[in-house]
Amino acid sequence: MRRSFLLLLLLSAFVGGLMAQQTDQVVNRYKGYHQLVRFDSTKVMMEESGLSYVDNHQRICMLDWTGCKNNNVITIDYDPLSAYVEFVEVKIHRADGTVETVYDADNGKVYDYVAPARLIYWGASQKMVEVGHLNPNDELEFRTRRKGYTYALLASGDDDARYIPPMKGHFYDIVPFWSKNPVMEKTYEVSVLTSKNLQYKVYNGELETTTSTEGDRTIYRFSKRDIMPIKSEPAMLANNDLECKLILTTAPDWESKSMWFYGVNEDYGSFNTIPAVTAKVKELLQEAKSEQDSISILTHWVADNIRYAGISMGEGEGYTLHNAEMNFTDRCGVCKDKAGMLVTMLRAAGFESYACMTMAHERIEDIPADQFNHSVCVVRHRNGKFELLDPTWVPNVRELWSSAEQQQGYLMGLPQGAKMMYTPVSPAEDHYIRIYDTCAVKRNGTIKGTLTITAEGQSDAAVRSIFRTRMSEWESNLEKEMLRIDPRVVIHKVTHTDNDRYWEQPVTITYEYEIPNYVLFSGDYMLFTPITGHDFFRRAMGHLNFNEDMTQREYGFADRCSRMVETHDYILLPQRYRLVFPSDKASNFAPSFRRAHMGKNASYNCVYQLDPKNFLMTFDQQVRLEQRVYEASDWEDFRQVVKMHKMAAYEVLLVK
Repeated sequence: MRRSFLLLLLLSAFVGGLMAQQTDQVVNRYKGYHQLVRFDSTKVMMEESGLSYVDNHQRICMLDWTGCKNNNVITIDYDPLSAYVEFVEVKIHRADGTVETVYDADNGKVYDYVAPARLIYWGASQKMVEVGHLNPNDELEFRTRRKGYTYALLASGDDDARYIPPMKGHFYDIVPFWSKNPVMEKTYEVSVLTSKNLQYKVYNGELETTTSTEGDRTIYRFSKRDIMPIKSEPAMLANNDLECKLILTTAPDWESKSMWFYGVNEDYGSFNTIPAVTAKVKELLQEAKSEQDSISILTHWVADNIRYAGISMGEGEGYTLHNAEMNFTDRCGVCKDKAGMLVTMLRAAGFESYACMTMAHERIEDIPADQFNHSVCVVRHRNGKFELLDPTWVPNVRELWSSAEQQQGYLMGLPQGAKMMYTPVSPAEDHYIRIYDTCAVKRNGTIKGTLTITAEGQSDAAVRSIFRTRMSEWESNLEKEMLRIDPRVVIHKVTHTDNDRYWEQPVTITYEYEIPNYVLFSGDYMLFTPITGHDFFRRAMGHLNFNEDMTQREYGFADRCSRMVETHDYILLPQRYRLVFPSDKASNFAPSFRRAHMGKNASYNCVYQLDPKNFLMTFDQQVRLEQRVYEASDWEDFRQVVKMHKMAAYEVLLVK
């Protein structure tokens, strides 16, 4: 008996030592992280109707007190109209080896609350289990079960019919094999009828994949070990565009998805007009002089008059667009409702128009799964050409399709079906901001001049945002921009274009100003910064928010839009001067100086020029950024352009 006791002590010491060694390995391997997912296992069973049952099993190790705090409540998000979720069990494996049951069929409580929301109030809910106090090295294990899908569509009744996905009889899923926390192992298994012809693709990495059959079913299993979070970079692309993900679908092709989207909305009557809408269209188009005029007038009316507010309107959430009577009466809705309202009004005007699905801020991959989070529409011109329209992203914007959505996939809902298409890159010159300054320097250091800003496209939208407040605040907002140049500025007069009719012409703002003691004189030298070299109207120059000190990038990145910036400064000097700085050589007084960087997708050029005969100095610069989405290899050109543009704020030194 004593021998058995000694053996038990030795075995306990060995196991304890092994556990301590494993704990030390975990601490060292995952130092700096708050929690470690030991395993994340998902099993999906799809029925003939498309109804799916999903079982998930996870175990998470707390690495520090932050991890403990983050997991003291477990939450499942769901929409009651389209999904049912439940906790099966929740356990805590304490570091000392004891196990506590927090929740199972006989113990604990599940809380069900309305989910926090902003702008979209569709009745989403959250189920929660309070875990309570956790200590570092404790491990949380839980199982959950779900049936249904993400979006509700024409919900009716309380039976399982409401959990069948919109495209009945089909299945899709997007499974991220990446995480913000380290994961030791993740598995995903799905069982489908072999006749469903499931197709799948893995992007941005590799997975261990096995396939087996059981009767009339095929079971697909995917797994990945040692998943480590990538280091975040400013303005980098979405994680789904960069890290490993799995996409599965039973839809045969994009054409079938397109025809389904067309059919489900036509059957619902989403675009049937009503007398009030027809009368409004007739009223609006009285001023139209052309086909494009009509399209523009209707797009801008919907953009500006249907507020973005997603309230629960009963049946019709998700992929079905609400009908004209609801949208026109309530004057509010989300992207699909604004798009549906525009399709209805275009059809009432005699145009051929359809709804589209797209994905904002993420890439749509080449597999026909539901990779969509945004709805827009298209109109066919008399020459047969389609034009994309987005009333959600263009309130008070001169464009009809926001170029912040360039390089983006979209699928039209057409009766004959359509392929996945991608929006083209929008030329930089379509989004220009031009700043002209003409000024004179007095001998007392005062500078007096006229400054004009004009912009188009997305740059117009950025500049014009200064007026997207109460009219009583416009004067203050305009003044604030000039105060960025110098707090001593005195504004004598400001004029600008009519913002009530923003679609008629690009925005233009003109200041007549004066800045006392702006130029520093010292003996034969004068020192100042050209007015257009200052950091103002930055809202139209998003590239200046990038950190040029970051020398390398691993991942692609995005700016808001392609753009072109042009500035021209004409400065009348009090007498003849020569340029000292900037100059090619410090020992030479150059009449001009040029700084440039010419990259494939980003370029910069500026010239300082002196005309001694006319006592004139000119400073001209141009920035061209040709893309919205950039590869990591574009970063060096981009950062050089940002760096040089910021250098325009350097002071200029002149000598008599």
